Amino acid sequence: MNVTGVDFTMVPITDFERSKEFYGEVLGLEQSKQWGEMPAQEFETGNLTIAIMQPEAFGREFSPNNFPIALQVDDVTAARAELESEGVEFPAETIDSGVCHMAFFADPDGNGLMLHNRYAD
Repeated sequence: MNVTGVDFTMVPITDFERSKEFYGEVLGLEQSKQWGEMPAQEFETGNLTIAIMQPEAFGREFSPNNFPIALQVDDVTAARAELESEGVEFPAETIDSGVCHMAFFADPDGNGLMLHNRYAD
């Protein structure tokens, strides 16, 4: 076997239209492919495709992802302020780990997301 990359990550959702608005409008991600007539839509981040999908339509049970997808941004403070102005809530202060800034939040279904900026190597 020779894994050559990661095509996408899946994020389970319960309300397709609400989630399309959140990922497309609130986060500002570019919409790409919709999976035919299925309640699933892909969004581009630059290096990883995020596919939102209603699991029940695919014979799966809904359960939110608890561990966040780290969304790379130039300025965590500015991005956080922008999302807060859109009503996104952050449960804690921004973390400075010594190599990066991280600000944790969730989508409307409780899937973990994070604003992230690595400032040191």
